[in-house]
Amino acid sequence: MIDRYWIAFFASLLCLVGVFDASAGDADPLYRVCVEQCEKTGCIGDRCFPHCRFPSDGASFNRPWYMQEPLYLRWKQWDCQSDCRYDCMVDREKDRAALGHGPVKYHGKWPFKHVYGIQEPVSVALSALNLAMHFHGWLSFFILLYYKLPLKQDKKPYYDYTGLWHIYGLLSMNSWFWSAVFHSRDVDVTEKLDYSSAVALLGYSLILAILRSFTVRDEAARVMVAAPLIAFVTTHILYLNNFKLDYGWNMKVCVVMAVAQLLIWAIWAGVSRHPSRWKLWVVVVGGGLAMLLEIYDFPPYEGFVDAHALWHASTIPLTYIWWSFIEDDAKFRTSNLFKKAK
Repeated sequence: MIDRYWIAFFASLLCLVGVFDASAGDADPLYRVCVEQCEKTGCIGDRCFPHCRFPSDGASFNRPWYMQEPLYLRWKQWDCQSDCRYDCMVDREKDRAALGHGPVKYHGKWPFKHVYGIQEPVSVALSALNLAMHFHGWLSFFILLYYKLPLKQDKKPYYDYTGLWHIYGLLSMNSWFWSAVFHSRDVDVTEKLDYSSAVALLGYSLILAILRSFTVRDEAARVMVAAPLIAFVTTHILYLNNFKLDYGWNMKVCVVMAVAQLLIWAIWAGVSRHPSRWKLWVVVVGGGLAMLLEIYDFPPYEGFVDAHALWHASTIPLTYIWWSFIEDDAKFRTSNLFKKAK
């Protein structure tokens, strides 16, 4: 839960201090002329694009099947405009490099090199690795509970937060899955799914932080804590998807939830006598240091690795340590509850 909300916290701070600049690349007159000419002719010099035979307004779907774009390409919503923007961007960056100028952003994004139509291949791969790490952690947690630790007579674990961590694991894997999809192709639907899954994980993580740190075991009390937060997060997600994808408001919401759970976990780690509290400190402090990469935003090296990609890389070991803490917590609680049950 530490991994996905750090970015919301620091990114919002960047917005407040004005670190994010307007995209200079798409304001370049030469770039604009290139895109306009390409959209009219379907070509840049001697390079012509198949997508320009298929209008981006969906008219191609009414054509015969042999004139329609293949489904495996259509799902990414690549069209004439996308191809023109990408190739014009590549040409302009070559010209800028020849003049000794550094890369600039186009339409809010750095100029990445595409691989088989994937916009940010390194971020996609690292998002997939994060997903794999969460799956490994969740599977190890499952095996520990049901095959290594003692069970009750009804074959249920003694650990009283089992179900909560299972849900957390599923939400984490879902969030990183849509992160990979979003970095593969940034369109409206993938953006909303990425934002929505991240907000859902963030809200649930806050609930889990409260329940675990305050040792809330009574079901009625858990419902009282979770219900208002679930209602708020659900309303917020519906607002983003059906009314307005308000980036500023979303950042404020994420900051409040992120700061709240960071404070909860930090205070709990400081006052509790948990044998593995040092792992919690490593994840909290390590996540904060890793987010310096988000503050120091730099262009992608060789068109592939930027600061955000490195941040994705840094969350991989932190995820391993985090799930290790969760397993240690299961052992610690099970040991205490098992002794009391005797």
